[in-house]
Amino acid sequence: MTLRDLLAGPPTVVAAGVDVFSAALRAQGADVHDVDWRPPGFGDPADLAALALDPRRPAANRTAVERLLAAGSVLTDVRPAKEVLGVPGRTLLHAGPPIAWADASGPLRGALIGACLFEGWASSVEEAQLRLASGFVHLEPCHAHRTVGPMAGVTSPSMWLWCLEDPVQGGRAFCNLNEGLGKVLRMGAFGEDVLTWLAWMRDVLGPVLQAAVRSMHEPMDVKAVLAQMLQMGDEGHNRNRAGSLMALRELSPAIVGLAESSGRASGELAEVLRFIGGNEHFFLNLGMPTAKLATDAARDVPGSTLVTVMSRNGTEFGIQTSGTGDRWFTGPAQTPVGLFLGDFGPEDANPDIGDSAIMETYGVGGFAMAAAPAIVRFVGGTVPDALATTERMYQLTLAENPAMAIPILGFRGAPTGIDVVSVARTGWLPQINTGMAGRVAGTGQVGAGLVQPPRECFEQALAALARGARAS
Repeated sequence: MTLRDLLAGPPTVVAAGVDVFSAALRAQGADVHDVDWRPPGFGDPADLAALALDPRRPAANRTAVERLLAAGSVLTDVRPAKEVLGVPGRTLLHAGPPIAWADASGPLRGALIGACLFEGWASSVEEAQLRLASGFVHLEPCHAHRTVGPMAGVTSPSMWLWCLEDPVQGGRAFCNLNEGLGKVLRMGAFGEDVLTWLAWMRDVLGPVLQAAVRSMHEPMDVKAVLAQMLQMGDEGHNRNRAGSLMALRELSPAIVGLAESSGRASGELAEVLRFIGGNEHFFLNLGMPTAKLATDAARDVPGSTLVTVMSRNGTEFGIQTSGTGDRWFTGPAQTPVGLFLGDFGPEDANPDIGDSAIMETYGVGGFAMAAAPAIVRFVGGTVPDALATTERMYQLTLAENPAMAIPILGFRGAPTGIDVVSVARTGWLPQINTGMAGRVAGTGQVGAGLVQPPRECFEQALAALARGARAS
């Protein structure tokens, strides 16, 4: 048969995967045959069987999901990290699972160097490197301290943190303040302009936000803002335009009021408002601890196979599960595939980095791409890809989050509660959309794209959960 013969008659289509493809073709009159095909699963069949037969699992997952969905998030304060985290003086927090300086990637090294210079623990880049290599500066994961940080996630004692609480279950979570885009510390940049900007955030932005938040008659309901974002074209990870504007709306009356109540200069307050209004990712650092509150609420339920953390440090990708507590399961971080800024290309991108995958762990971000089809202009792909991705993520999760409704799907709740067993059975991995930091320390952001965890994380978690099931 020639190509001419193939195109001479009406097409007959064989479709495999989510229904959105075959439904769209049928609407155009095409003859479509659906095939129930899916990628091969993974994991030891004996481990899968042990979990399938674990009598604790249905009730444990139900409990974990109920806690996750019930969690709320309100903004209660803004405070320096040294006042709330309770870590030793020369400690830097970072994104992802634990890592030593010798294994740190370029952007994480750049951010750690910048933080040492910012804190005055070193007077030069070379001295900072020596002090980090010698152990003079201690490194710990953000997640070990109820904290999350985007990209490198580096948080030092003088940096100000958003302080959020779950009014339902009493949890607390923290995140540093978003610097904006470009050559910033979280992307591994550490030049003089970066340090100057961090000093302004320490001396002006943090104190102004603290005074404004403390003066508000009612705390900001951050979970409600996140829910509204999904109905306004955001997905909560790489697109935060609506959320940032809503945060500005909530905070601006209190900020303006400081001119009268505290005597702060109007020019200083205008500078803060201008920064918030011009920073489209301002809300991300409020959304992340909101997701952290929810997934932390689902922790430590024996027998539960729900994922509570997905995070990466630029070298390794790590996950945690409800049934295994604080134990990390890790594999090599993958390099995102997507769109690049300026003259940057794939060879410039560092492997995946950041705590911001807590958004996907909660069920937004890459899981809610259907709510934000415009995101494909930033991370690559097409609008049908965005819709299909969300449809696929329902196959990996234990519930739908009614608070995070997706308009284009008939206000269906976002897929929530990643299930290790479902990931292993389907062979599908969670979808994350993310920024890309430059491989070389000091470069900054080079693009944005899509990435998935390495399969090894879920294989290890599956085996550990199965051991627990057999021992119970």
